[in-house]
Amino acid sequence: MNNKSIHLLEFDKIRHMLSECAATDGAKQKALSIVPLSDMEKIISKQNNTTDAKALSMIKGSPSFFDVKDIKSATERARKGAMLSIKDLIACSAVFKCARTLKEYAGTEGMQTSLAHIFERLTANRFFEEKFDRCILSEEMIADEASPELADIRRKMRQITVRIRDILQKYISSGRKFLQEGIVTTRGGRYVIPVKSEYRSEVKGLIHDTSQSGSTLFIEPMSVVEANNEFRALEGKESREIERILYELSADVQQHADTIDLNYYNITELAYIFACAELSVKMNAAMPHIVNERKFDLRRARHPLLEKNKVVPVSLSMNKSDRMLIITGPNTGGKTVTLKTIGLFAMMAQSGLHIPADDDSTVCVFDDILADIGDEQSIEHSLSTFSSHMKSIISFIEDMSENSLILFDELGAGTDPVEGAALAASILEQVRITGALCAATTHYAELKSYAIGMEGVVNASCEFDVETLKPTYKLIIGAPGKSNAFAISQKLGLPEKIVTRARDMVENGARNFENVIEKLETARVELEKEKEEAALLKTEFEDFKKKSEKEILRRVSLSEKEAKANLERSRRLLDEARATSNYVFEELDKVRKEKESQNLSEKLAAAKRNVRQRVRDYDNALNPADEHYDDENYVLPRPLKKGDMVVHRNIGTKGTLVCDPDKNGNTVILMGAVKTRANVKDLRLLENESNEKKKKDSMASYKASVSKSFKPECDVRGMTGEEGWFVVDKYLDEAKVASVKSVTIIHGKGTGALRSALWRNFKSDNRIKNFRAGQYGEGDYGVTVVELK
Repeated sequence: MNNKSIHLLEFDKIRHMLSECAATDGAKQKALSIVPLSDMEKIISKQNNTTDAKALSMIKGSPSFFDVKDIKSATERARKGAMLSIKDLIACSAVFKCARTLKEYAGTEGMQTSLAHIFERLTANRFFEEKFDRCILSEEMIADEASPELADIRRKMRQITVRIRDILQKYISSGRKFLQEGIVTTRGGRYVIPVKSEYRSEVKGLIHDTSQSGSTLFIEPMSVVEANNEFRALEGKESREIERILYELSADVQQHADTIDLNYYNITELAYIFACAELSVKMNAAMPHIVNERKFDLRRARHPLLEKNKVVPVSLSMNKSDRMLIITGPNTGGKTVTLKTIGLFAMMAQSGLHIPADDDSTVCVFDDILADIGDEQSIEHSLSTFSSHMKSIISFIEDMSENSLILFDELGAGTDPVEGAALAASILEQVRITGALCAATTHYAELKSYAIGMEGVVNASCEFDVETLKPTYKLIIGAPGKSNAFAISQKLGLPEKIVTRARDMVENGARNFENVIEKLETARVELEKEKEEAALLKTEFEDFKKKSEKEILRRVSLSEKEAKANLERSRRLLDEARATSNYVFEELDKVRKEKESQNLSEKLAAAKRNVRQRVRDYDNALNPADEHYDDENYVLPRPLKKGDMVVHRNIGTKGTLVCDPDKNGNTVILMGAVKTRANVKDLRLLENESNEKKKKDSMASYKASVSKSFKPECDVRGMTGEEGWFVVDKYLDEAKVASVKSVTIIHGKGTGALRSALWRNFKSDNRIKNFRAGQYGEGDYGVTVVELK
């Protein structure tokens, strides 16, 4: 594909937009280097990939790619037996984690897509992931659990640290006047205390540093020298053990290097495809039909680099019969934008990208796209605009074929108009003979005439409103456009006599031709208005028809449901009545059988009570106590007004009053999506409906109270890992409610088990953006500073 055309048509800007949608560095690089293809099968395959990725994103959301980094250099070094850095090891582990989540993403639905074979090439390794997660806490920290030896070394280091601090604390407590400050600090990795220079002899020990003023000496007391030596020795052991662990993890990467590389390649491929899908969503684009025949049909095409709310859709078509467009019209009318839209859409489609046009648009595959657009004057090579354009056109004529797309902007401009027009017509004729699809913009009347009389060549014009002196950016196919130079000049204030003299200087033939174009344009505008009015009426009728049919179907469905419900109610009434009557007869039989009994009157009274209770239970089953809608003696507690929630006593349906009742008590109720008229005597007021505003006010009050009482520190010292996380988890929720961005968790140093347990939970918590150990002055490793999202 011609590199100059890629630049002129601004395809490089589309690449940049695509890279901004990519989730990984590898996908960004791939996006910035894409070029249009000429293999139809590959183009269709890439278009299908973009379409399916877009469909998956709409259904499941975009998958997570964990910001996977380029690991090719890391795996290459691992293959050679080199020790990888913690950062490289985390990147390799992230590849396996991303591969696993992508496979889970692909497997959650039974949806078969063109991306299935890429997902299937991914390989998960949960053992590798868990080992790396267990050993590595962050880019600066290897976990104690990485090995028993490391845990033992760090335990001893903590013990020595406590011992050293206890000894130095005694100096601080007893020798306060000797010290510049009552603190313990470090110099060269050894614990020291700041001693005033005049009391140097009072503290026996080694001097490690001096303040800039010389008034303070940082002394390591002799009583802690041995402990410091032990600590330094343990630090050396710790470094060697960490190095051994890193070599071991690097060996694991070496063992799985091929799998990691393959996963990275497929993750990059998927990240790029989903970037194409995201770009399609942002542009409101669609997949065009890709065809073998010479056909290029754009429906409502919108240039992607123009503002969405200002761009005017363009529709145009070229095919084997009408393979050349001659676009005319005034300056700033949109001719060049139309030309760029044709070329850019062809490049996007052949790169596997959706185009911002209707989904019934059609594009063919071009072997090459050759564009000569804009001012090509070159001072460096001593070329005029005309000469520079001619050099490009000469190369086009040498390279073009039947499968090329040729785009000319202001063909023949920059030289004598007569010669320029003749030369332009001759060049277009050569392109027509070759059979390539071509679009050209011009101001020459000769080229308008050429298009009218030549088979396969079609005139097109960019519409211009002379009254407002503004272009409409609408492309009109089949009619040539006017330059409107005289009308525009006169509107801008050029004296009428000058305009009249200019008109008289124009040849009669040219003037008559322009007059014919003007009449055609007037007729076309009138027809367009009539067409738009007819289309509007048709749309309104179709909308009315759809709404009417929908309402009819809804009412029929509602009637069927009501009929079914009434039938069911009748059956239930009949069954209950039958059951009640059977019960009454059974009770009467019992009374009849025992009528000779001496306590007949008591049994008769009991039977009556049972029958009454049975009837009462039956009545309650049909008319629950909390739905006394059929109560004839019901009185409204207050007059009804617009907005009240009511229930209709006859049908038992709730609704809202749309308006206040009239003087006769008639009003309108909104029940769901249906409005119905009713009288207030059939309505019952519902006074206990929930108040959403109270809930919102309550929530706002709760957030305000949390923010007011929130503390930026959480102390969990002395707790187990599970207890500590329970407290911290609740504390982080409160921090989110209070809109706090950074908090401090105080867990103490101790054995480090509580810190490790919290850090493991921090790594997988989606509320946390970042976390780190406290620095000097913040509490060292006894605290963790957490940054929230």
